[in-house]
This record gives sequence, C-alpha cells and structure tokens, in this order.
Amino acid sequence: MADNKLYEALGVSRGASDSEIRREGGDSGFGFGPEDLFGNFFGGGGGPFGGLFGGFGGGGMRGQRRGPRKGENTIHRLKVTLEDLYNGKISKLQLSRNTVCTACGGKGGPAGALQPCRTCNGRGIKITVTQLGPGMVQQMQSRCPDCYGEGEVINERDRCQSCLGRKVTQQTKILEVHVDKGMRDEQRITFHGEGDQMPGVEPGDVIIVLQEKPHETFQRNGSDLLMKYTVSLTEALCGFSMVVKHLDGRNLCIKHPPGSVLEPGCVRGVLGEGMPMYKNPYEKGDLYIRFEIAFPENYFTTEGKLKELEKLLGGRPAPVPIPAEAEEVNMTEFEGQGPGGPRGHAYDEDDDHPHMGQHVQCAHQ
Repeated sequence: MADNKLYEALGVSRGASDSEIRREGGDSGFGFGPEDLFGNFFGGGGGPFGGLFGGFGGGGMRGQRRGPRKGENTIHRLKVTLEDLYNGKISKLQLSRNTVCTACGGKGGPAGALQPCRTCNGRGIKITVTQLGPGMVQQMQSRCPDCYGEGEVINERDRCQSCLGRKVTQQTKILEVHVDKGMRDEQRITFHGEGDQMPGVEPGDVIIVLQEKPHETFQRNGSDLLMKYTVSLTEALCGFSMVVKHLDGRNLCIKHPPGSVLEPGCVRGVLGEGMPMYKNPYEKGDLYIRFEIAFPENYFTTEGKLKELEKLLGGRPAPVPIPAEAEEVNMTEFEGQGPGGPRGHAYDEDDDHPHMGQHVQCAHQ
C-alpha cells in the first residue's frame, strides 16, 4: 500500500516501466529544483514533498540557505622565496575574470528575449528517475544539453552584441598581494568578492596560496631557521670565525672560541636571528647551525708529526692485551657499501644456507 502511494506521488502507475517513469517525471520534473529526491522527503524545502517531515524544531531537519547563491572561489598559487617571507613583499597578480555585461545589464539581450528552456523547465538540469525495485527509485542529474545548464535560451538575432548572450564579459584586473613578514608556506590571502560574476549570484572569492621555494642555505621550521655548516678538524678543535649572509642582506660574524670542541653533527644556536613572527615582526625566532666536520685525508702528515699530535691530544688509552693465538687481519675500504649495501646483502641471499653467498672475505696476512 505504501508503494502505491509513492508511485501515485511520482505521477506514474505501479506497473510503469523505467522508460515511462523517465518520460513522466524526467524532463518535466516534479515542480522543484535539482535537490536530491530523498533530501526533499526529509528536508523542509519546496517541492511536493517539502514539509512532509518538516516542522521539527520549526524548520525541518535541514537548514535553508538565505540570501543570494554564492559563486565558486578562485584559487591561485603564488611562489615566494624565503627572503620574501622574511622581509615582506608586494606582488602584483593579473587575473582574468567574468563580470556582468554592462551593455545588457546581465540579461543577455533585450527585455523578453530570454525564455525558459523547455527541456529542463528553466532549471538547467535534467532529472531522470529510475526504478530500482519495489518502493525504491534513483534520481540522476545531468546538465541540460539545450541550454548548457543556463536554464534560459535566446534567439541568435536577439543576442547582446557585447557579451553574445552570455550575460558576462571578460575583464582583466590587477590584484596587489601583500606578503607580510613572517607568513608561512601554504598560508592563504583572501580577496573577498573578487571572483567571477554572474547575474543574481554573489561573486566568489579569490584565494592566493603562498608556495615557498626551497632555499640554498636555510630551511625554515616554524619561526626558526636551520642551516648546515662544514668546518675542518682543525677549526673544530682550535676555533674559527664564520660569516653567514642573512635573508635581509646582513652579514653575521659568528665566532667559536679555541678549545671549545665541536663534535660531528652537533648543533649551536644564535638567539633572535630566526624568522620574524607573523603580525609581530619585531619578535623573531632563533637560528640553529648543524656542524659537520671535514676530516683530513689519509696519511696527511709524517709519523713523527702524528706522534706529536698524539701527545697534544692526551695520548692513547692503555692497549688491549692480545691473546697469543689471535690471528691478525687487515681492514679494507668498502666505499659506502657496508651493511645493507650490495655486499652486505650477499650474506642474506639464502638464510637456510648460511654458507651460500659469502663472496666477500677479509685478506689474511
């Protein structure tokens, strides 16, 4: 019985075929907009089913949008350098957008020239209802092929000569994008109402998304700056001075005192030399420097000099006792192909046969 009432509401008989359902309710519709069929069952909107379950809380289960419909936003990516984000910058961006035609006032032609499309009844969307089973229907939506989704048609001779009946014309506009100090990668700058215009539609926004380019010296981490610097073993032990060119063009002279030993991979900080804070540019983060040590080449000096260096470095630890039956072997360089490399994997070729694949052997003396 409930199924019969549903089919009566759709305007078709229970025994109607899918093609009959589409013919009866597809093009002419049900007198309401392109909202989902079941959304109208449970919403408080218009249409023959609007208000069927309305009244809960005074407005149905789904809220209604008030005011004019808003157009889509336009998103542009703007590439900026780390210097731009540090110092601030004004970039000019040229945009091409649609504006309401001033010649016809956004009507596309003279008064009365535009007529509702008969195919979609002015909705711009064709609705096709298909029977899925007893008491179940499926609604499909597609853009009307006759009016191209506009909902209106106009004769060729009546079209506005300025916009050719499209109601809008192309306009080029220059936007000034203020990149403030301390802004971040992927931060958005919004120009409200600067998007494409359409008659009866509130223009969308133009959203500028900042895209930070990689920097050859610095890497940003929030409000801090990170960099790497390589010093020689002599500098790591005996002190040094280094000059760092900052993002605002200043040269920072950084000194490391003699006797303060730097270890490979250690990090030192310079307070207050990081990125400026967004909207508070006089406060800045810190600069962190990771030091790498460049060791001298093999056999860089004579054995006598090495003895002197050994004494300066405090000598050696006590030698480990060597058992009499110990076998002496030599180490060789593997040039980065240690454990996990191509030669290291040779030991993992067959776990069930540990003697298979052991092709690398140490040389015996």
